[in-house]
Amino acid sequence: MSIETKTAFKGFDDRDFQVFEIDGLEARMEALIERVRPKFHALGEHLTPFLGEMCGEEMFTHVAKHARRTVNPPNDSWVAFANNKRGYKAYPHFQIGLWSTHVFVQFAIIYECPNKNTFAERALGELDSVRRAVPADYIWSKDHMVPTGLIHGELSDGELIELFDRLKTVKAAELTCGIHIRRGDPLLADGDAFVKRAEETFRTLLPLYRMALA
Repeated sequence: MSIETKTAFKGFDDRDFQVFEIDGLEARMEALIERVRPKFHALGEHLTPFLGEMCGEEMFTHVAKHARRTVNPPNDSWVAFANNKRGYKAYPHFQIGLWSTHVFVQFAIIYECPNKNTFAERALGELDSVRRAVPADYIWSKDHMVPTGLIHGELSDGELIELFDRLKTVKAAELTCGIHIRRGDPLLADGDAFVKRAEETFRTLLPLYRMALA
């Protein structure tokens, strides 16, 4: 009987972040494919079974390809985990990705997702539960194309309501929530420790994921 072995994930190093400092679409994409994408696939091998068990449904790995880009190079890249084999953008999902400044591990519901109104309504109706479920240092973002976000513990109830109202009423609105790990953090160099932290983060974000399911 053959034993399936996972590709080792050895963590992220400074060369991975340097990819997003390379000028030009072709050169940056070449480095991204060579350096970062294999690590995303390795994370998929480690985390997809965990997410499937956690969510109680089969989950699939989707590594960003940036295929629509013809001029401007990507400023970040990611691997997404969703319950659909063909794609992730139309579904609530989880992400791990890099900017030049940090790694993010987060739940995401983006503008292509038809469930975003349902999620927003449920979140507004259960605001106290959302407030308690999300740790104070987690970060919300209403634009995945911007590296910064809003710290959960610093948001008033009114500001949190505004985020969910916007998701519900603005067609192009989206929302992510999770952690940022700064470039240079020793955790990133330890593959096993990073995977464990990602699992802990996804487990914390599970109530948001369940809230987003139709």
